[in-house]
Amino acid sequence: MTRIKIRIGGVPEHFNLPIHLAIEDGKFSDAGIDLAWINYLGGTGEMSQALRNDECDICIVLTEGIIRDIIQGNPSKIISSYVKSPLIWGIHTGIDNSLDSYEKVFDQKIAISRVGSGSHLMPTVDALMKGEKLNEAQFVTVKNIDGAIESLNSGQTDAFYWEKYTTKPYVAKGYLRRIGEFISPWPCFMIAATNKLIEAQPVAIDKILKIIHQSCDEFMQNPNAAQLVSTKYGIGIKDANYWFHATEWATDSWVSNKMLKSVFFTLKEAGVIEGNTKGDNLVWKRK
Repeated sequence: MTRIKIRIGGVPEHFNLPIHLAIEDGKFSDAGIDLAWINYLGGTGEMSQALRNDECDICIVLTEGIIRDIIQGNPSKIISSYVKSPLIWGIHTGIDNSLDSYEKVFDQKIAISRVGSGSHLMPTVDALMKGEKLNEAQFVTVKNIDGAIESLNSGQTDAFYWEKYTTKPYVAKGYLRRIGEFISPWPCFMIAATNKLIEAQPVAIDKILKIIHQSCDEFMQNPNAAQLVSTKYGIGIKDANYWFHATEWATDSWVSNKMLKSVFFTLKEAGVIEGNTKGDNLVWKRK
């Protein structure tokens, strides 16, 4: 059997545990695929750039981020849904910052990992839904959560959107203060692949997706799943249970066209993509 080497990337967070479990169990290797995992601390913005630069073949990315980047020329396609439930974003500020209300964030300086990442797009969407509007001068790029903590506590920025359970240990340790939450209005994660990989290895992609979907299904049925999350990611068992029971992974490759249209419409309304842009060719259409 000819072995195929493929690079896959994602944030080092609990959502990706089903993929790591499949790697650890040798499921990809047994299928003739040497799957190399790459951690991206900078989130979807960093992964989108990695796909553009041919530094990674497949990435687990935020829905709104990859849609925006494909529209803006990223030579990639969505190849499957990954997490079907929405993401709960924690909204944070520095420990000594006087900001005390979530409703006041929209005229503040906002820390983002990168332009086009979820930490950039979600406050924009959140503002739109509350009748507010942000301008690009409000955003300060800080690269990752460590940069955000430093920025918030130095007073350079005032607010930071990041996944609630990932940031909870930082809140508990007194590095951040949470002042609110925002739930994304669509499924949170998609799987995207470069056009180069799609053209060269469509059969291998289907094998990878089949293994991922099977591992997600097994994970959702595993009575010890929350304990695994708690142990591997340092999340309290109570929080791990709440998170696990609020999260649903995809067990097939179907991507809702209505969902894509909703994201596309909202990003247009928020001014994140140009008004005359078309949202065609976002999803891999198998031949």
